[in-house]
Amino acid sequence: MFGRARRLAAEGVLGLNKRNRDYILRFNPRSRYPLVDDKLLSKQLAIQAGIAVPPLYGVIRTQHDIRLLPDMVRDHPQFVLKPAHGSAGDGIVVIAGRSGARYRTISGVLLDFEQLSHHISNAINGQFSLGGVQDVVIVEYMVQFLPVFESLSYQGVPDVRIIVFRGYPVMAMVRLPTRASGGKANLHQGAVGAGIDLATGVTLDGVLGTEVITHHPDTMNPIAGVQVPQWDTILEIAARCYELSGLGYIGVDIVLDRQYGPLVLELNARPGLAIQVANRQGLLRRLQICEERADFNAHYKERVAFSKREFKHPVKGCCQS
Repeated sequence: MFGRARRLAAEGVLGLNKRNRDYILRFNPRSRYPLVDDKLLSKQLAIQAGIAVPPLYGVIRTQHDIRLLPDMVRDHPQFVLKPAHGSAGDGIVVIAGRSGARYRTISGVLLDFEQLSHHISNAINGQFSLGGVQDVVIVEYMVQFLPVFESLSYQGVPDVRIIVFRGYPVMAMVRLPTRASGGKANLHQGAVGAGIDLATGVTLDGVLGTEVITHHPDTMNPIAGVQVPQWDTILEIAARCYELSGLGYIGVDIVLDRQYGPLVLELNARPGLAIQVANRQGLLRRLQICEERADFNAHYKERVAFSKREFKHPVKGCCQS
């Protein structure tokens, strides 16, 4: 076991224990965790910093407030319900339209107000929150993703995950919803992860679980070679989230909306390591390059330029197949 760990480290692969010990514990002060674990607080901080997020329609804080939902969404036939302290997409309900007095989810299921109220009530009671704590439910805009991803997504909204180390973007992937994931951009639930060349914003082949794939399992369209729009803007937004959060090792999740452009969906103080599989590259060496060569006082535009220059995806590498 230890020999395998040493071999992976030699290839630049970041393991869970090393991530926790050398990066999360070292660079993420516990006092800053509430800023990212609370999605409502993260949204408010982003707005204050001038970083775009999905527009907020309202907040349901108590059981009594549930009755206010119809008024909150009266002018918004499409909307998202999101527990502020939820994780891994748990408890999120995406309403894609109405059918009479009922609400139609993104997967086509029809819910009446009583069913929706029951779900919101459970969310407030902490059913979907980290640690089961009492929660609030955010009611917000439903993202309309750009056509560039229509051929690579099943029902849900793809998002871009970027790992940011002390203000430097070090690795990126796009998470593509599938039928198996229920339209959610969650790798653990069956979404496809596709690495992105940090220098160009062009997608690489995808990964489903641990299997490298070249085509989306539902749409059958090729995954590699797609240019992510507004790539420099996306990287700059991710870099600025370092100052916003005060956390040195974070995952920044960004969606591309047709009307609003890049929007920060959420921040993660404990981002997973599957991004290495999606890129078939290790994170460790990139983190070490930052520590050896980066100027951590640099402006965010200079940090992005450094990352694009240093972390261009190689044509061949030890971690690629």
